[in-house]
Order: sequence, then C-alpha cells, then structure tokens
Amino acid sequence: MRRETLRLLVLNALMMALALVLPPAFHATGLGSRFLPLLLPLLVNGFLSPVRWAALTGALAPLASGAATGMPPLYPPLALVLSAEGAVLGGVAAGLYRASGRRVWPALIAAVVCGRGVAFGLSWVMAKPLGLPPAMAGAALILQGLPGVALQLAVVPLVVRAARTRRSLLLADGD
Repeated sequence: MRRETLRLLVLNALMMALALVLPPAFHATGLGSRFLPLLLPLLVNGFLSPVRWAALTGALAPLASGAATGMPPLYPPLALVLSAEGAVLGGVAAGLYRASGRRVWPALIAAVVCGRGVAFGLSWVMAKPLGLPPAMAGAALILQGLPGVALQLAVVPLVVRAARTRRSLLLADGD
C-alpha cells in the first residue's frame, strides 16, 4: 500500500470516528443536533482529503453512525439526508479548496450552502410521504441547524490553518 493511501485511510477513519463520537458527546451535554456535530469532522475532512475520499467518508459516516448509535435515525430517514449532506459538504469543500488555490473561505461557504441546500431539498421531498408539510420540514431543518453552521464557520478555518502548519496533515495535490 502506498504511503499516501495509508495516510488517507487513517485520516478518513479518524474523521469517521469523530463523526461517530461527537454527536453522543453533544447530546450528553444538552447541545444535541442543533450544532450539527456529525457534520463538523466531515466538513474538515474536505479540506484535508481529495474529493473522492471526502465525499465517500461524508456519505458513509451518517449511515454508520445511524446503524451503530441510532443517531441520526435510519427511520424517519434522517441518516439518508445527512449522508447526502455529508457527501456534498466534503466533496464541495475538497474540490473548491483545491480549485481556488487553497482558499478556505470560498470553499467553506460554498460547501455549507450546498450541503444545507441538499438537506433542505431532501427534507422537502421526504416530508410529504411522512405526513409532514414540506415547507415546514425544510425550514425547520435549516433553522435548527443555524448554530451548527456558525460553529462550522468558526472552527473549520482554525483547524485548516493548524493543519497547514503540520506538513503530515496536508493533502497531496493528486487524488
């Protein structure tokens, strides 16, 4: 196994582990899902991993967390919504971070907007079969997650800046 592949496996396993551990910790302190703790390491991963790795880890982590801990629930299918949002968050962050010459803010803002947009759209689509008003379900999902978006905007640039100072965490240019 190539050294870079091994590094990416370890990094993505760490981010997936954080995505499984952070939500119960947030819930135990009463902060719950408002801070989107599962999505935070998936978004950070977008700045540290290539697009394919970040998107795949983003898609798998919510499903693994749902299966292992029941958070997010597999039914109603919130785990699927978060799986799509995690894949988009990681993939968009990874792609735009590299395309913008490693500029954090454009990639971060676009990733958050795209990820929340996917979550809104999927919650809208899934609401009707679940007997919920689509507009209310979508709006509730977005409004409830605003503290999490603020946390992402505060934490991710700090983590990426710290990672830049540690050569071992920086991403190789290729996929």
